[in-house]
Amino acid sequence: MVYKRIRDLREDKDLTQKDLAKILNCSQQVYSNYELGQRDIPTDILIRLSKFYNVSIDFILEISNNPKIQK
Repeated sequence: MVYKRIRDLREDKDLTQKDLAKILNCSQQVYSNYELGQRDIPTDILIRLSKFYNVSIDFILEISNNPKIQK
């Protein structure tokens, strides 16, 4: 599930939801809603997450299990 993947990526970096919300310039509650699947993740946030974690958007969306960005 996409929401589990963004949680796992965040936890792998030892970040809190509050930390990531600050990085993404949103509230902790909005970010929490992304992780819980209660709110769709906007395209601009997906792009920012991809760049921040240096993984492909396909990886975040679970289209691929390969985190590397294809060039």
